[in-house]
Amino acid sequence: MTPLVSVVVPTHNRASLLARTVRSIARQNLFELEIIVVDDGSSDASAVTACSVDARVRVIRHAHALGVSAARNRGVAEARGQWIAFCDDDDVWSPEKLELQIAEAERTRAGWAYGGDVNVDAELRVLSGGPPPDPSAVVHYLPAWNPISSGGSNVIVRADQLSALGGFDVDLHRTEDWDLWIRLARSGPPAWVCAPLVAYRFHGGNAADDPGSMVTEAAALASRHQIPVDMARMHRRAAWNALRAGRRLRALRHYGDAIRCGDWRSLGRAAVALGHPAVGTDRLFDLLGRDEAWIARAQEWLEPLARLERNPA
Repeated sequence: MTPLVSVVVPTHNRASLLARTVRSIARQNLFELEIIVVDDGSSDASAVTACSVDARVRVIRHAHALGVSAARNRGVAEARGQWIAFCDDDDVWSPEKLELQIAEAERTRAGWAYGGDVNVDAELRVLSGGPPPDPSAVVHYLPAWNPISSGGSNVIVRADQLSALGGFDVDLHRTEDWDLWIRLARSGPPAWVCAPLVAYRFHGGNAADDPGSMVTEAAALASRHQIPVDMARMHRRAAWNALRAGRRLRALRHYGDAIRCGDWRSLGRAAVALGHPAVGTDRLFDLLGRDEAWIARAQEWLEPLARLERNPA
């Protein structure tokens, strides 16, 4: 059977998290799918773990790690579906994600689609979340910053459209998804599903070693696409990543750069970086605020997944 959707999951040395991710993909309401796990040079049991979750999983292995963009592109090259979806090896999906996104994309004749998300911790407890901007706002903001949260785990795209664009840029490591969304938007706006369909999992392994790379790559995208990138926002994002990792001085430097870009409100953010006790902990998300109604919608599908993780038998 030719699948309707091919889900590409790049992974590197995250066997325990990968099992949870693939399990959430396998629980989609839409059955006509294949799951392509690209093991990017793992030294752990990632491939074995992936194969054991569902019969629809295919594993492709790189002998050496080539990076997430190369792994995604390899999965796309092997895919047989009409639609391509991506899910990072530490994120999880609502059972309705693919079904709702494809229905809305087909209804609006869009070549790509996104949804909403929440941020969760390693145990799938919700840290923050709220509705995403609508498609007109996404197209408006894309030249300045990436308004589609949760990276590649959020978006689906028609296979023929993705093929025409050439996939992800392997030279980008922090902004490869934004670069692709910019190119996709040139062919038309996306469809959207205003519901929490993705849980972006925060854990020690995804804290940025070099948060400044998102700034340098954003500047490169500005030059490549001739777009007015909001560099103050890029420095704020880099500072936030530094705060998550407990790196106060690095965060201060990025807030200082944001101030030099004209963002005077970052003076207050710099004060947080200096002394707030939440720095380096998940309590940092409390500063973002909580949309309780949105979070409750996400918890409806997250709680069964969390129970399954606690009691896999």
